[in-house]
Amino acid sequence: MSVYDAIARLYDPWSVSVTEDVSFYVAEARRAGGTVVELGIGTGRIAVPTAAEGISVIGVDSSPGMLEVCRERAELAGVADLLELRLGELTEPPVEERVRLVTCPFRSYLHLLDDETRLRALGAARELLVPGGRLAFDVFAPSEGDIADTHARWLEREPGIFERADWDTDERTLTLSVRGENGATSFVLAWLSNDEWRALLERAGFQVVGCYGWFDKRPYTGGEDTVWIARRPR
Repeated sequence: MSVYDAIARLYDPWSVSVTEDVSFYVAEARRAGGTVVELGIGTGRIAVPTAAEGISVIGVDSSPGMLEVCRERAELAGVADLLELRLGELTEPPVEERVRLVTCPFRSYLHLLDDETRLRALGAARELLVPGGRLAFDVFAPSEGDIADTHARWLEREPGIFERADWDTDERTLTLSVRGENGATSFVLAWLSNDEWRALLERAGFQVVGCYGWFDKRPYTGGEDTVWIARRPR
């Protein structure tokens, strides 16, 4: 059972304002051509718009509840035939197909709490790619201001939906709690520096081809968010 099962029906209203990444991932899917594997597909916030472009998506998630909502969203959008949903983990995605693009949107790799697990997940993503194929994902590292503004406080992120961030700057972890009428849960995220992410990608056999500060592909200059594109060498 996943911690996200408890908020599967709350997730979409909780994340309704997060739209800035959709066009980035859809454009990457168009650029790659062919089927895309999306790791951490969740409720289909990225995958359904991708499928609406006529692109097939194999979606992997560890939460049966989130996959159920994703299936419903795909049916409502008329793209269910372009989405194949599979229950699995980031470290062992149940995918035999080899594709030109693997994505892991919305900071999902931050659920990996140590380098051994991160390398397993990155290595698993690499194995899904044909030579020359790309992995695209985004992560964050908080600013001091963000920590000060949010630490140990319940904040109303959306009407009736509250979020609490408990930061541990020594361990570099965030315990994020969410509650609303349709559910509540808590989970732990762990952040790294950009240099550490780059080193992990290289250890996992990738070549970094893009390191951006936002989804418009502006150069990374030290902000909180980082968008990565890494290539499996030919």
